[in-house]
Amino acid sequence: MKKIIVKKFGGTSVTSNEDREKIKESVIIDIEKGYSPVVVVSAMGRNNAPYSTDTLINLYKSIHEQSSKRDLDLLMSCGEIISATLVSAYLNSKGISAIAMTGFQAGIITDDHYGEAKVKSVNTAYLHEVIRKGIVPVVTGFQGISTNGDITTLGRGGSDTTATLLGEALKADKVEIYTDVSGVMTADPRIVENATLLKSMNYDELYEMAKHGAKVVDFNAVDIAKRASLNIFVKNTHDQSNGTQITETYESERILTAITKFDSWIQYKVTDRMNQVKDQAFMDALHDNNISIDMINFFEDNKYFIVQSNVSRDLDQLLNEMDLRYVKKENCSKVTIIGHKIHGVPGIMRRVVKALENENIKILQTSDSHMTISCLVESDASDLAVISLHKEFNMES
Repeated sequence: MKKIIVKKFGGTSVTSNEDREKIKESVIIDIEKGYSPVVVVSAMGRNNAPYSTDTLINLYKSIHEQSSKRDLDLLMSCGEIISATLVSAYLNSKGISAIAMTGFQAGIITDDHYGEAKVKSVNTAYLHEVIRKGIVPVVTGFQGISTNGDITTLGRGGSDTTATLLGEALKADKVEIYTDVSGVMTADPRIVENATLLKSMNYDELYEMAKHGAKVVDFNAVDIAKRASLNIFVKNTHDQSNGTQITETYESERILTAITKFDSWIQYKVTDRMNQVKDQAFMDALHDNNISIDMINFFEDNKYFIVQSNVSRDLDQLLNEMDLRYVKKENCSKVTIIGHKIHGVPGIMRRVVKALENENIKILQTSDSHMTISCLVESDASDLAVISLHKEFNMES
């Protein structure tokens, strides 16, 4: 059998016939090189586009706010089905034999955790049969089927996950993730005009970028790519550049890889002067209510942490029930510098503080890991924070 290449196209890459023409050209190039392409597609467009995932969610919730997660998964899967059938139709109209396939037809079996289903297995028998016949499968990203027979979705960024899952299961020669940028950049080019393209990077660097707000490749997909040692490329649908290659090795001379920002955080200061609630009991209560916290600093009397704004109402209710006093600061963003040498080079934090203080940006809280340093700042100052840090570390060169 020919070598397999998995090609995932995001929502902005499948919307128009001009976009679909680019997909066709890319598929033809691969066929001419001796590959068997497998195409994975997202729903067309972004929020407010007629068939985007957010549009479908809003349509459902305009009728009934308290959604059935099972029914909502069924609805959300429609966006990718529309994309797959239209891309397949376009390829067939241009003389390329193609067939649209749902996630479950492609063999993706999940649990029944609707909205964020976990994949249990991937049965590629039907996919291999289609590929052997010289037909290009156009697979719906983001979806699978539960062992009970219900359509499920894999969570935000699930189409990336579909691509790497299929790449792993099919033992693909490589996986290409197509977006509307030229590859992975040192910062969001919409914020930093002179952000530069990273020609290569390590799985861990990309994983940290995704976890800290970069919307290039989903972190779950990166996790799968790492465990399978997949050859990954992040490329632009609209040009023929090489994009960014994801490898197992680090760029040895690079101190910092990228700077990201992650919006919509709320900072909490929780006070328990009577020491009536032990830390373990507090964490158990958060777990039982499915509330995730970040940037955690616990002291004798006070607990500082942040949460995403969409869980703030549930957290407020829980804190009130536990008779804990709290103060919260809304409209916060987490700005993160990422690099595998951060903790091997002295003075990194000093330069972070200097860059932000020079712009009168107040650091509300910090946290770090072996390859990240995150600063919580007010959202109004977050873009400037990214720009100033990018400049401080000379990342435009």
